[in-house]
Amino acid sequence: MGITAIWIGPVFKQVKTDLNSYHGYGVQDFLDVDPRFGPREEYKSLVQKAHDMGLYVIQDIICNHSGDVFCYEGDPNPSWKWDDSLQRAVVYPVKGFYDADHRPDTTLPFRKVDASRFPDAAIWPAEFQDGEAIFTREGKINNWDRDPEYLDGDFYNLKDFRLGASSPDQFVATPALKTLVECYKYWIAFADLDAFRLDTVKHMGWGPTRYFCNAIHEYAMSIGKNNFMIVGEITGGNESKYDTVTQTGLNAALGITDLQQALWNLPKGNWSPQAYFDQFRNATYLRQGSHAWLRDKLVTMIDDHDQVWRGDFKGRFCSDAIGSKMIFPAIALNMTTLGIACIYYGSEQSFDGSGGSGLPGHGADQWIRECMFGGKFGAFRSQDRHFFDELGVVYGKISRLAELRRKNLVLTRGRQYLREISGDGVGFGLPEKFPGGRMESIVAWSRIFNNVEILCAINTDTNGDRTAWVTVDAELNAAGDELVAIFEERPGQNATALRVEKRANRSVVQLTMPPASFAMFKK
Repeated sequence: MGITAIWIGPVFKQVKTDLNSYHGYGVQDFLDVDPRFGPREEYKSLVQKAHDMGLYVIQDIICNHSGDVFCYEGDPNPSWKWDDSLQRAVVYPVKGFYDADHRPDTTLPFRKVDASRFPDAAIWPAEFQDGEAIFTREGKINNWDRDPEYLDGDFYNLKDFRLGASSPDQFVATPALKTLVECYKYWIAFADLDAFRLDTVKHMGWGPTRYFCNAIHEYAMSIGKNNFMIVGEITGGNESKYDTVTQTGLNAALGITDLQQALWNLPKGNWSPQAYFDQFRNATYLRQGSHAWLRDKLVTMIDDHDQVWRGDFKGRFCSDAIGSKMIFPAIALNMTTLGIACIYYGSEQSFDGSGGSGLPGHGADQWIRECMFGGKFGAFRSQDRHFFDELGVVYGKISRLAELRRKNLVLTRGRQYLREISGDGVGFGLPEKFPGGRMESIVAWSRIFNNVEILCAINTDTNGDRTAWVTVDAELNAAGDELVAIFEERPGQNATALRVEKRANRSVVQLTMPPASFAMFKK
């Protein structure tokens, strides 16, 4: 398909009885692979096979919390609460670590346990078993934006680690944080990993995140991995992501909130294009040069496994009639604009899962986590079906575009400009969504690098062709020049050539596009 890296969800051993942690974020043993994936050696072989194919491997990891490994006294799921008299949060008494059966009436002491007797109980490695020093024990978060609740509370039933003060000033690492660092050093060395995706960075705080990033980067460099990458999951807008990345030593952030929402809604015709392209204008909140920071520091995607911006109803891009037609133009928009482009598994197969509350014990995000390679919760309301189709239409188009992206540096390094268009060649303006319906229009943008321009465009009209005059760079394109299609969706035709004309004191080309399509042109 032309990808260069794979991001693997958490593979670490989960709490055995907690079926709700199927996603991998409820770890019981940080030094072992969950049995459903096979032994550690198979994981190591998987990474080696990826490397043999020229792929980097990004492993999803968790530092903020463990699985549901201990039981509180009384209420097994208390809420975070502030004690005004003590001027700190309430610390709840703990009954003990859960045993392998995860029953509150057969807990183990909240201290070191025998590995030979209880491999599926408590938490491992043993350094995590000094419970009162390792866990905050403040109950579950209810207010996800109140400090210090969102920092020190449990993530639902997943138990919060005591990582240290949020502020990086004079930060002192805790035993829990030091142990996490050693665990993840082990996985870098054992499996030869290339990068981490660090979960729930907002809930860790800047101090622990900075310590972790520095320690991991230093270790990686010590074994010859000078470009080891750590990508943080940071909720909030781009300004929050910028602040966190620059303060902590993260290499990049996931663009999973404002940016994803705009990337989703532009090709569906729900938002004006400027709402997406303005996300990349550094000048709105940075005193830096145009484009450079967001180009290299944001991982962009139309779908992901959380969709935090969608609330209690989740759905993949293809989960409505418009999305199923616009899926490739949307992915092409993602791949040819700024940011580190990422494709969530199943998007290349047009997965269309959606829904509100999941099955008992599951949230709405269950519906966007379908089985790809066979399973009881398969895509398209199926069971035990395999869906990785390398001959699929969308898959094939992505492969073609990825090859062009690899060959044309302008598509990965260039500046980008949303282009003004015109219906009559006289009056020009940016495409705009008006009240009362979808925006059905050509949307065009240019990538420019070292005096090379590539013009990209999508047609958001899913039913008919659209024609527009499109602005191009006047210094790079003189009247009479031609831009030739290097990608278009008109099978069986010769590459379209667009002749540059001078109209309305600018250089323009006239472009006609079939419905729900993407195209690229280069001189």
